[in-house]
Amino acid sequence: GKNEYDLLVIGGGSGGLACAKEAAQFGRKVAVLDYVEPSPRGTTWGLGGTCVNVGCIPKKLMHQAALLGSALKDAQHYGWNISQPVHHTWSVMAQGVQNYVKSLNWGHRVQLQDKKVKYFNIKGSFSDPHTVRGLTKAGKETIVTADNIVIATGGRPKYPTHIAGALEYGITSDDLFWLKESPGKTIPFLTDVSLECAGFLTGIGLDTTVMMRSIPLRGFDQASHISKNKQICFTTQQQMASLVTEHMESYGTKFLKRCFPTKVEKLKSNRLQVTWKNADLNTEETDSFDTVMWAVGRVPDTKTLNLETVGVKTNSETGKIIVDAGEATSVPHIYAVGDITEGRPELTPTAIAAGKLLAQRLFGQSSELMDYDNVPTTVFTPLEYGCVGLSEEAAVQCHGSDNIEVYHAYYKPLEFTVAERDATQCYVKMVCLREREQRILGLHFIGPNAGEVIQGFALGIKCGATYPQLMKTVGIHPTCAEEVTKLHITKRSGLDATVTGC
Repeated sequence: GKNEYDLLVIGGGSGGLACAKEAAQFGRKVAVLDYVEPSPRGTTWGLGGTCVNVGCIPKKLMHQAALLGSALKDAQHYGWNISQPVHHTWSVMAQGVQNYVKSLNWGHRVQLQDKKVKYFNIKGSFSDPHTVRGLTKAGKETIVTADNIVIATGGRPKYPTHIAGALEYGITSDDLFWLKESPGKTIPFLTDVSLECAGFLTGIGLDTTVMMRSIPLRGFDQASHISKNKQICFTTQQQMASLVTEHMESYGTKFLKRCFPTKVEKLKSNRLQVTWKNADLNTEETDSFDTVMWAVGRVPDTKTLNLETVGVKTNSETGKIIVDAGEATSVPHIYAVGDITEGRPELTPTAIAAGKLLAQRLFGQSSELMDYDNVPTTVFTPLEYGCVGLSEEAAVQCHGSDNIEVYHAYYKPLEFTVAERDATQCYVKMVCLREREQRILGLHFIGPNAGEVIQGFALGIKCGATYPQLMKTVGIHPTCAEEVTKLHITKRSGLDATVTGC
């Protein structure tokens, strides 16, 4: 054809890279455009996208740092002599995490080279449906043409620009993981990301306050369900969110609930003074912090793409690109995958799977679509929360409360006993249909290693597992995961759901 490439991918994150590499396996000529606009703070990073650089990977490593801190406390109960007080050095952790992330950036570059995918470090924008032009850092114009174009530019953290001082003095998750020195006394403003961050900041010994406007975890433990018209209906799993935040409070994270920040000012001491309105008391309050971190959601990174010119339709409210079941946009030959797409979960594995499947449909005679049903996920708060399938609320919404049976249990991990750790918030809940075979609609687990626990059960639920089948499954003793196989008390019964005995 007249175009230089068979496929051009805009965005070198999880979804984009997966799509590009898969297309290259089919012997196609592929190019990837990737450019990281520095954050307002000036933070920038390499190839690989959000997950690798400023998301899942550094977050999980810093979560691990905090878990090791609590293991040190437990160790004494198990006979280890650890001289107190133990001290955490941020710069050592940060260096280790950042070095690992840089090795992943390098790995992605090498993989693209090996698969003969052309990599452009430029910011692209559409000039017509098959042409993208961009400037290199030096300002040299590059024009790339392709038969098919995939938009996979993901999102970036939002700043609440209506709050005075927010942009000048605040940071976001884009910056936190790349700080060379400890953020000190920190106030994150709430979403799931800030809960995870607040959790590990508290865990490594920092004074951390979370300011919450409303309910916690609005965007994460929303179990997605695709109804008849393929719209994903998200609903929050309120009970689980409260347990996660209660646990964090008991371990020292402070929460300011129903508080609205109004301004951030820099003091002579270089500290930041935050002023907020307390909606319950109708008072104005202030305190000073070393770091103010905004985690008030993410916005799709489409500004400079020039989508209007080529007619790619977006949702006017969210700014996300509207796609069909095959990830096609409103313009033929232009597709989109990952966080940029409307109504899809903002998760790395779904973006990777969708990107690969798209390449297989474009170049490999496949017709298989991505299935966004029963996608498992985990929030890496100090006490982890993992889920797959429907939340209780979504199940009631879709099937009616009379047709739902919820089994639940409060359990105590064996490891917590000797360490005298509080297990009040360790909880498991399973949502089933009430009809005779009792198909499992959703599973929710709060406790250690929630991700590892949920992953295997996700296969069962994907295969249509039922409550009787689960009851025939023998648990592995002693584990937290076996509590799922022992669920027998229903919420409807009103009986105490606390597990007793080993």
